[in-house]
Amino acid sequence: MAAALASRLSKAGRSLLGGLCNAFSGLMSSSNGMMNGSILSQQQHRSFIQMGTILKSVDNSGAKEVMCIQSLRGKKGARLGDIIVGSVKDAIPKGKVKKGMVVYGVVVRAAMQKGRADGSQVRFDDNAVVVVGIKEKKKKNSDGSKRKFEYNQPTGTRVFGPVPHEMRLRKQLKILTLAQHIV
Repeated sequence: MAAALASRLSKAGRSLLGGLCNAFSGLMSSSNGMMNGSILSQQQHRSFIQMGTILKSVDNSGAKEVMCIQSLRGKKGARLGDIIVGSVKDAIPKGKVKKGMVVYGVVVRAAMQKGRADGSQVRFDDNAVVVVGIKEKKKKNSDGSKRKFEYNQPTGTRVFGPVPHEMRLRKQLKILTLAQHIV
């Protein structure tokens, strides 16, 4: 009987019970396992903004949803304040940005938590981006050099919702001046 109960217990149950195998402890560990599984299924996994992530556009450039094509930060993905390349998936009819256009954007809200210098953590409910430029085909200047593109001027004239003050460290001051609420 003890061998049958030991085989039913999970690895975590065996370590918690310390080898104690009776019917009551086996019943308790199986109910705890079901409870922990339901809690884990309700939690949402929050990770980097990577290729394929849909972000909400929070400016009045005309885009509603932007899908991340590439993060210009690194291999893992983008975090708060990073620049991404994205494709506009949904747009309003008479906006500056149309559906299907490839744009540059700055991540202003991210569901992944980021630590601050004072020890606190900042995390938002959604992933949001401000469109800062439209990617054009590679053109060269009249002198033959490549055109340099600045990523610090937003396409829209307003930014909706809260924006973290970490944008100041990322040299995105124009976004902070347009924002309604700085967190």
